[in-house]
Amino acid sequence: MKTILVGTTNPSKAAYFRELLSGCDVRFATLQELSIAQEPVETGATPEENARIKAAFYGKYADYVLCADSGLYFDALDLADPRQPGLSIRTPGGCARLDDEQMIAHYAQIVHHLGGRMLAYYLDGAAVYACGEVYGFQATREEAMTWAFYMTDKPSQWRREGWPLDTLSVALDGKYFLDPSRPRFPQATSGYRPRLRAFLMDKLGL
Repeated sequence: MKTILVGTTNPSKAAYFRELLSGCDVRFATLQELSIAQEPVETGATPEENARIKAAFYGKYADYVLCADSGLYFDALDLADPRQPGLSIRTPGGCARLDDEQMIAHYAQIVHHLGGRMLAYYLDGAAVYACGEVYGFQATREEAMTWAFYMTDKPSQWRREGWPLDTLSVALDGKYFLDPSRPRFPQATSGYRPRLRAFLMDKLGL
């Protein structure tokens, strides 16, 4: 059995990768389990670059590390628009790190001022540290747009720890992301997940 350090304190990200690699002979270790409190400075320009930075940093603590990063983009806003979350989802505009409820309130207010509903998408990246080497992976914009959704200014009744904006996210079918009748991970309907799983299995030697 191979032990893989998941370089995140976000329980939803950890659950995502456990589900993605279900059936593999692996054990996932957490930062808390290894008493790792330090965090890298994420200076990348893309989700993949930030994931690589994290994987290299946590590679000091384990032979195999898996990290991820995401950017959130409102399709109608220019990429340079200061209201564009981009890679600073939890620290918009350089503010102090927001907790889950603060994020919900912040983005609900932005969307409210933009008309109450905005087409949005996440651009995801991942990286693996394996015995001294770092490998990166990123979704294409075309893949990201296959799971585009609407962000609304009306929070749903549901919450998901670590991914608070799912509370404001409505799929194109009109259902909130957290509606129990929907799949847990919207990317499951695209070709991204099989590509990501194949990448992880290859680079982790699974």
